[in-house]
Amino acid sequence: MRKKSAFLFVTVLAAMILATGCGTSSNGGSSSEEDNTFKVGLEAGYAPFNWTQNDDSNGGVKIEGSAEYAGGYDVDIAKKIAEGLGKELVIVKTEWDGLVPSLSSGKIDAIIAGMSPTAERKEVIDFSDNYYKSDLVMIVKKGSQYEAATSIQDFSGAKITAQLNTFHYTVIDQIKGVEKQTAMDNFPAMRVALESGVIDGYVSERPEGVSASAANENFVMVEFTEGFETSEDDTAIAVGLEKGSEYTEKINEILAGISEEDRKNIMDAAIKNQPAAQ
Repeated sequence: MRKKSAFLFVTVLAAMILATGCGTSSNGGSSSEEDNTFKVGLEAGYAPFNWTQNDDSNGGVKIEGSAEYAGGYDVDIAKKIAEGLGKELVIVKTEWDGLVPSLSSGKIDAIIAGMSPTAERKEVIDFSDNYYKSDLVMIVKKGSQYEAATSIQDFSGAKITAQLNTFHYTVIDQIKGVEKQTAMDNFPAMRVALESGVIDGYVSERPEGVSASAANENFVMVEFTEGFETSEDDTAIAVGLEKGSEYTEKINEILAGISEEDRKNIMDAAIKNQPAAQ
């Protein structure tokens, strides 16, 4: 009897140790640390919404797995959201095409990257309330025949492009006789193409246009009296979230607490602080 009890005690003890070991493995410090982070995906290449810089000046946030930092309007909004959630902000630099897949796979908690809540995107992910609204413009070279354009139809015959997988690229079709060029991966690439004469202009939003013309004296932002036809969702910008995300309601509360004046001031500061190379 004593022998049987001892065996039973050892068996139970072993099971307890094994269970404790398994608990440590699956519920250890790493997962709790992850629970205290708010991982935000962005390109860090779309000034003044987001950019890459070498240090933490002007409130730059370290990019995960990199020696570089991210700054810009999106980063400042992300900081306010993370603070409101009581979590540590982690910036995950991600190519534009990889943002939605990264969100869907759980690599990031949110997309704060100048993304418009279009109907097509809403089929795949959810969005917060808008945190910015802008107008479409065209970026051209100073001294070109398009500098004084007032209508999008003034670009008939021009070589025009926009970023891949954005509504910016689709609206080019509204220009009659335009020479629509292959879409490009990012804005730095389009700026290089414009500088070199590969394209005559690219479609963008006003903040990026102000940024481009401020960063390069050879660039001019063209605003239209007869512009592109767009929907409100096209020109608005919101936080991208996983379907049914637990963050949506709280993020909307946080965004509601940021006044229009504050948003304007944040954008003005972002335009002023952008690195010259951006």
